[in-house]
Amino acid sequence: MPLFAYTARETATGREIRNTVDAASEQAAIATLLNRNLLVVEIREKVAKRGQTKGGKVSLNDLVVFTRQLATMIDAGIAIVQSLQALAEQTPNKIMRDTIHDICTRVESGESFSEALTRHPKAFNRLYVSMVAAGEKGGLLAEILARLATYLENTERLRKKVKTALMYPTVVTIVAIVITIFLLVRVVPTFKEVYSGFGEKLPAPTQFLMDISELIQHFLVYLIVLAGAGVWGWLYFIKTPKGRDFWDTQRIKLPIFGQIAHKICLARFTRTLASLVRSGVPILEVLQIVSQTVDNTVMEKAIKASATDITQGAGISAALGRHPVFPSMIIRMLTAGEQTGNIDSMLERVSDFLDEEIEATLSGLMSLIEPLLIVFLGVVIGGMVICMFLPIFNLANIVQGGH
Repeated sequence: MPLFAYTARETATGREIRNTVDAASEQAAIATLLNRNLLVVEIREKVAKRGQTKGGKVSLNDLVVFTRQLATMIDAGIAIVQSLQALAEQTPNKIMRDTIHDICTRVESGESFSEALTRHPKAFNRLYVSMVAAGEKGGLLAEILARLATYLENTERLRKKVKTALMYPTVVTIVAIVITIFLLVRVVPTFKEVYSGFGEKLPAPTQFLMDISELIQHFLVYLIVLAGAGVWGWLYFIKTPKGRDFWDTQRIKLPIFGQIAHKICLARFTRTLASLVRSGVPILEVLQIVSQTVDNTVMEKAIKASATDITQGAGISAALGRHPVFPSMIIRMLTAGEQTGNIDSMLERVSDFLDEEIEATLSGLMSLIEPLLIVFLGVVIGGMVICMFLPIFNLANIVQGGH
């Protein structure tokens, strides 16, 4: 519930009081203070830094459901306050419910819907707020919300595909590492005790495996700590400006995975640009918003540089075409869109094409990864088993040499 700071005077004594009060709206706060025999001199709402409340972050799936339902209700002619109240009552997520309640209260007190959304930047990013603001100005809020819901659904679908594609190899790799450590720590030492009684030199692969096993037994804890420190250090590094620049530059150059990462960034860029242009947001503001949503510093710098070129009179396609991070196919489609006046339609076609390419690449990658992982497991585990049993294959010669 909003918090209001007030200055008031007691009706009986005239003493000035400065304090705060919780209330659903400013009118409700004044009524509460009057009931306490206080005459309000000044009252204002206290909000978090930069006018933002302490709202939590909501999942993309919850945001999609909220946007789609709100668009449907407004399109049906239901007032926005009533729509928000209904959505708040039926939302199971507490954070989302509290967020909607606060937005509803602010709209009731006179704020526009887009202004109320800005109070919750963790839930509604700049792209969302800008599209809603454009919809309010043009009187097309229901249509804009429907487009926004479609955009968020496509984003969620693509993210799930990438997660699903990465889940299988990640799990198999972790299982392989655990099995390998178990064999080295528990199984190999047993064979070492058996072979130590032979009194003969072990085959080189077997001896190497024994040495690795002994090393891991003595230093396993240190190796785990070292690996954890390495992962933490890498994650910390890529969060710094230099680290993020380095990683974003390199990851789009990686074989196979780099192409997928690049296409994902391009799909996000084209779909976001198309949605904002179609919603009527000014092009320079569009580019500023898009630069913050592509999730790649290389592309972000290229978009901001293009925005500067556009302010100096260059066209969108010409400005973006100066940067190699944007492939020629996108530039050609943008050029055609500028000539026909259908930039948003062209960009949507490009984003659909990129989504299909990403899906096809991920499907092909999954088909390729499965046999590669099986071969990897076979080589690692099978190689260790062969190394452990090599002395047994040569047991007759070892026993003869011992005699």
